[in-house]
Amino acid sequence: MRRTEISRRQMLRAGGAAALAVPVTGFLGGCTFTQPGSGQPTGSTLDRLKQQGYARIAIANEPPYTQINPDGSVTGAEPDVVAAVLKRMGVPRIEGIVTPYESMIPGLNASRWDIIAAGLFMKQSRCSQIRYSEPEIVSTESFAVPAGNPKKLTGIAAVKADPALKIAVLPGGFEDGALKTAGVPASQVVNIPDGRSGIEAVQAGRADAFFLPTLSLNALKTEGIEITGPITDVQQTGSGAGFRQADGDLVAAYDEQLKALKATPEFDQILGKWGFSGDAARSVTREQLCAVPG
Repeated sequence: MRRTEISRRQMLRAGGAAALAVPVTGFLGGCTFTQPGSGQPTGSTLDRLKQQGYARIAIANEPPYTQINPDGSVTGAEPDVVAAVLKRMGVPRIEGIVTPYESMIPGLNASRWDIIAAGLFMKQSRCSQIRYSEPEIVSTESFAVPAGNPKKLTGIAAVKADPALKIAVLPGGFEDGALKTAGVPASQVVNIPDGRSGIEAVQAGRADAFFLPTLSLNALKTEGIEITGPITDVQQTGSGAGFRQADGDLVAAYDEQLKALKATPEFDQILGKWGFSGDAARSVTREQLCAVPG
């Protein structure tokens, strides 16, 4: 993956302090918590985050899950939850790094960021590669279709049954994986770079539908586009923060503080601002969501 740099428009301010923009790669080498001569970090990731005072998070700029504000700060349901949990852990700031979904896990495992906080939904294949926190958000999936839903699309089964249908997805996203798991041929899949491009693909007739979480599509809704009800032949899913497999102590500490946050009105206020339900996040476990096929 090409080296990415954190721009001032990609930074998340937390606790009222702005994080300094630094290159993603080569970050650890000049810090006091690295081994002399090797540039390798000493101690655990949790120790490092507390020492440096911030964590780097991978985001996707897909409201309401993640969002870049006009002033360059980063917010959204998952970054806001992650910021609140980390603050409880003694890590007062986070820096957001925008990256495609398919690059999030490879970048995490290559130490380009510390945490994935992008609404990267749990499923079997992802849970085998990284550690997730307990659920932070739970979501449903829908199609964006031309007004009136002329192809009468209500689920993945209808897509698979008609080889002429074209469905737009974000490569590496949960929806891309759901189509593959269902056996929808690649010839029916239209890869698009971002949410707005998915809507434009439907408007231009390059795709019959754009497959994305319901709330994300609601945020993108425009004239001439209709959002279907939640798709019933996709399992309920959700996400937590994503961590490297080796960061077990960080995950344990994070889960402890996430549990405490979930017991407060603050958790419901954070999620409610973005249209999510705190009770829905409390109703499922990591084990249940990691059992989702794909």
